[in-house]
Amino acid sequence: MLSERRLEVLRAIVQDYVGTEEPVGSKALTERHNLHVSPATVRNDMAALEEEGYIAQPHTSAGRVPTDKGYRLFVDKLADVKPLSTAERRAIQNFLANAVDLDDVVGRTVRLLAQLTRQVAVVQYPSLSRSTVRHVELLSLAPARLMLVLITDTGRVEQRVVDCPAPFGETSLADLRARLNSRIVGERFSEVPRLVADLPDSFDQEERGTVSTVLSSLLETLVEETEERLMIGGTANLTRFGQDFPLTIRPVLEALEEQVVLLKLLGEAKDSGVTVRIGHENAHEGLTSTSVVSVGYGSGDEAVAKLGVVGPTRMDYPGTMGAVRAVARYVGQILAEN
Repeated sequence: MLSERRLEVLRAIVQDYVGTEEPVGSKALTERHNLHVSPATVRNDMAALEEEGYIAQPHTSAGRVPTDKGYRLFVDKLADVKPLSTAERRAIQNFLANAVDLDDVVGRTVRLLAQLTRQVAVVQYPSLSRSTVRHVELLSLAPARLMLVLITDTGRVEQRVVDCPAPFGETSLADLRARLNSRIVGERFSEVPRLVADLPDSFDQEERGTVSTVLSSLLETLVEETEERLMIGGTANLTRFGQDFPLTIRPVLEALEEQVVLLKLLGEAKDSGVTVRIGHENAHEGLTSTSVVSVGYGSGDEAVAKLGVVGPTRMDYPGTMGAVRAVARYVGQILAEN
């Protein structure tokens, strides 16, 4: 257990290294920070921190840099996440409020996160498995052809053309639409099959074939569209941090191209509260020189998806965590209003 004084020295080392990109020496610490101790005491504290694995000396006669273990303790001991300014919060709200649909919301969110944090931003689309039905629309395209439109509570829209076994009139179509919505609006997707199982029985014999065909198409949509989707942006930001990657940036870029890897990273985020994975805490070998800051977002109390950023371990953790948390909150508000 580190003493409060040594913890303060570690905080100062992390802050200086993040800000200057240079290894930090004891003289610089005593000059830049009001530590209330002598330079000799700071040197002793740095030696103890190094012995315990919180800092390291990159090369002889250099200052010290934080290790993954040091960053982890720094993050765990953060008293406050850096809040965004009023102007920043207003800009986020206005930018997201102008989105026209879910794709636009996700696209704007990716751009915002990349700009605010100057890292790589990753945003997962709301998961259908966690969504509820907002509305089902049925439109007539031809006497025996319909358009099925499924709208979720998170603004996700799925549509499918249905070829019916026989012509289906407007009156019957309106009846099916009303009965379908009365049963499944507000219900979780997992409940829909049970709720519509006996619906064909409530129609005349000559209409049951078309009703069953429409229901089959609806259930196929629920199954097929559960594939998770995400959007990534700001990859070019990594070029600013070439010196932070020991050998080459290539493994990081290759990992970012694998959607399964990114979905797994986001999946580790808590539904509430910011999750930080530092360096070797990331299981994928290509990301062991990075940190991932992520959080869940949603239109209610439960998260329907995750978002976050990927960057070097030499990261402004308080600022990045604050930005990720704020953007997630505003995205949730936008989804709730749509």
